[in-house]
Amino acid sequence: MASSLTCTGVIWTLLSLLCAAASCVGFFMPYWLLGTQMDKPVSFGTFRRCSYPVRDEERQATVMLEQCGRYASFHGIPSLEWRICTVVTGVGCGLLLLVALTALMGCCISDLISRTIGRMAGGIQFVGGEFVLFFLS
Repeated sequence: MASSLTCTGVIWTLLSLLCAAASCVGFFMPYWLLGTQMDKPVSFGTFRRCSYPVRDEERQATVMLEQCGRYASFHGIPSLEWRICTVVTGVGCGLLLLVALTALMGCCISDLISRTIGRMAGGIQFVGGEFVLFFLS
């Protein structure tokens, strides 16, 4: 197969795929914050949580549900800041995946990625990385 990428471009593609995959896995995993509540280990991310309290109407008490799950709706995410983080990080991961998959296609199709498209892809990748890193610092 012909490639429109140089050796440096192929290395950039592989690193882009690795970084995009790591960012997406980190985004979807509920282990951003770890702690304990009601003597049980709890963790949550931007839109997933593990071991969270629920109200048991039969016993009229709050009990810990020891399983992982998503919030019922976007508005179920606890605060406005976490909702913004979910959207911004999700958009960043999407941009990183878009660039990585485009670069991967450039490894297989000749004349797909020109110097100008490579620079634009690098700019898009920079913006996506900034979106992902914005809430980590």
